[in-house]
Order: sequence, then structure tokens, then C-alpha cells
Amino acid sequence: MDRKNERGAAAVEFAIVLPVLLLLLMGIIEFGHAYNAQLTVTQAAREGVRVMAISNDPAAVRTATKNAARTLYPTLTDSNVAISPVACTPGSTAVVTITYPVATITGIVGPITLTGKGTMRCGG
Repeated sequence: MDRKNERGAAAVEFAIVLPVLLLLLMGIIEFGHAYNAQLTVTQAAREGVRVMAISNDPAAVRTATKNAARTLYPTLTDSNVAISPVACTPGSTAVVTITYPVATITGIVGPITLTGKGTMRCGG
């Protein structure tokens, strides 16, 4: 075979494979970002329900939840945090649920709504 006939073949093959590799790379990045946000939201809900079970103060719960999720962008707001029941009585169960829309980095997938939920008995 003559090498002159194969000039540019590697460039053409690379041009065909490059979009697939980039799509795979962006998918890995998106999955990692969403997984990190899910872990943060879940941990923030656990922290919030712990504060609710101990102090029975909804304002402190919202503050603790937002502080536990400081790394999220955009940050949590009070409307993202749902506390049930509003008053925690000993023996009952407190639930903190966070609903958080994750904006994707690449825009390939639309915004994904993540949910973190923490449950704990009131009064320790």
C-alpha cells in the first residue's frame, strides 16, 4: 500500500470519534455534578431534622439546613425546605424535605429536581 493514499485518514477518524468522546465526557461531568448536589441536599435534610428533633425551632432548622448546603449553587432558600410537623412533640417523628432544582452545567439535560429527606424521632 502506498502511504500517500492514507494521508489524512487519522484526522478523519478523529473527527468522527471526537463528538462521541466529548458527549461521554460531558455526561460524566453532569452525573458527577448531580450526584454531588444530591449528597449535599440529603445531608442538609439530615442536619435540619436533627436540629428539629433537638430544639423544636423551625427557624433554626431552616438556618441549619441552609448552612449545611452552603456549597450548592444557587443556594437553598426557605421555600426549598419543608418541615413536618411544624411543632415537634416527644415521641412523634419530624421530617425535613428539601426540593432543589439543579441547573445542569452543559445544558444537555434540563434542570433536574432533587429531593433530600431526613426523618428523626422528636425529643431524641
